[in-house]
Parts: sequence; structure tokens; C-alpha cells
Amino acid sequence: MFDLAGKVALVTGASRGIGRAIAEALVGAGARVVISSRKQGPCEDVAAAIRDAGGEAMAIPCNVSHRDQLDTLVDKTVDAWGPIDVLVCNAAVNPYYGPLAGITDEAYDRTMTTNVKNVLRLCNLVIPGMAERGDGAVIIVSSIAGLKGTRSLGAYALSKAADMQLVRNLALEWGHANVRVNGIAPGLVRTDFARALWEDEENLAKALEGYPLGRIGEPADIAGAALLLASPAGSFITGQTLVIDGGATAAGGQYS
Repeated sequence: MFDLAGKVALVTGASRGIGRAIAEALVGAGARVVISSRKQGPCEDVAAAIRDAGGEAMAIPCNVSHRDQLDTLVDKTVDAWGPIDVLVCNAAVNPYYGPLAGITDEAYDRTMTTNVKNVLRLCNLVIPGMAERGDGAVIIVSSIAGLKGTRSLGAYALSKAADMQLVRNLALEWGHANVRVNGIAPGLVRTDFARALWEDEENLAKALEGYPLGRIGEPADIAGAALLLASPAGSFITGQTLVIDGGATAAGGQYS
């Protein structure tokens, strides 16, 4: 049910953290995976490690803030390996930490453009090819920040709430072609991207009070859900955002 042999997967933000864990899980299920992030070096390091372990991976750098680089990313993937079967939109930015009253137009626009507009752009580059073949899986990595109010992650939370709606819209638009579009909303995960949240001992202690499992997440905790959504095991799941947060939203705990 979780076999991805022969499938081509493209994962953005895959050089570390959640993206890397997802990429490794897809490779473990038999997929060939494109490792993409901003810089060639870290991407190639991950791809090389996967190849050394017996998997198939290649590195194609892409800054998802730039639309032209998205075009190149898809073109290079298709030229090298053929059509994309699984797309994981994981890369995101959060250039501002603090109340919305203090955010600049530049920071707001960068957040919404990268995390929403360019995610849609990448989906629109890939999904039509999936539709032609009558099969495909898209996974957009959101956040529980999009489900709750926040005092310090306002624009980021807005973008992640929009991603959840993007999942629903694309699922309706492309379901007729057997293209499934789903999201994942992690809670606080120990990644470099979220370092400002978990490295602060006071903030971490507050977060842990609201996590029934008594710990924050690790990147590997998210990978299993991505594998489910990418594989035949998830063939009747679309338009959903799976919350993976150690029970934090169920408990009503504070995210930040």
C-alpha cells in the first residue's frame, strides 16, 4: 500500500528538516526524489547521502521566491526523469517575527508571495501533467499556525491558512483527473526554520504545557503522513489537511 517504486517525487525545502525527512521516506518507499532547496551544496549533500544508502536522488537548487526558478526546477526534473508523480511543496519563508502592527509591506508581500502565490505557481506547473496521466499526489506543508491566533507569527499564519484553502480548491479542481491534493499542518517541530520558537527555553516550556505527548515534534514525525498521502494507501484522501501536532490543537495549548 505504501509502494512508490517507479514514481518521481519533487520535494522543495528538502535539504534539511521536514523536507529532508519526507524526501528520505519517499525514497525508502521506492521513489526517485528530486532534492530541491536554495543552495546547490546542501541539496547535493542530501542527494549524495541518499545515493550512498542505495536510493535514487538528484539535486536541483531552486529559490521558491523566484517564479522563473520554479519553471527551471520543473523543466529540469522532467527532462531528467520524466513526469512528476508526487509534488511536495514544503519550502516556505518567515521573514518577520512579531505583532502584525510592526510588519513592513516588503515582509508581508514576501511571505504571501512565497508561501501562497508561488506554491500555486508550482502546482499549476506540475498538476496538468498529472491530470493527463490520470494520477498524481500533491502535498502542501502548512502549519497549525494557520488554525489558531498568534501574537508573533501573524503573516506566516495567514499564509498557512491560505495554503489549507488552496488544498481544498485544488482538490476540487483536479479530482476529476484522479489528482489528489492534501496538506499537512505540523505543530512545533525541532527544525532550523522553527528555531526561534523552540530554542527559547521559556517559549518551549509554554509550548510543552499544551502538548499532551509531552514533547515537540521531530522531522521524522511528519514523514509518515507524507508517505501516506503520496502512496496508494491514501488513494481516497483529498482536500484534507492532516494535523500532526502531538495533540496540541486538541488540548488548546498555545503555539507561541
